[in-house]
Amino acid sequence: QVQLVESGGGLVQAGGSLRLSCAASGLTFSSYALGWFRHAPGKEREFVACISWSGNSRSTADSVKGRFTISRDNAKNTVNLQMNSLKPEDTAVYYCAAARDGSCHPRFYEYDYWGQGTQVTVSS
Repeated sequence: QVQLVESGGGLVQAGGSLRLSCAASGLTFSSYALGWFRHAPGKEREFVACISWSGNSRSTADSVKGRFTISRDNAKNTVNLQMNSLKPEDTAVYYCAAARDGSCHPRFYEYDYWGQGTQVTVSS
């Protein structure tokens, strides 16, 4: 059974940092691409960042470029999202997702497995 478990969310002031982690089990982690998406109340689910199976291909949404960095540790079966210079508009539930084909995708329907999400709240 595939499980993706996010952690690291919380409440932070604007300008602060958080590091999200997603621990995966039940899949051949090193062959999957990983992505982060977020969903804020009243808004559609939004792509944040993705990284290919090898780590050689990464993509970051324009809204977070230069502030958020995605990375993966295949030895630990984890994918991380370092979030710096946080803004109130970054407030959302953040989800990690895994894509079987190993390619970095900005579209949510390309992903096969999803975590339960972790809340990030940025106060002004």
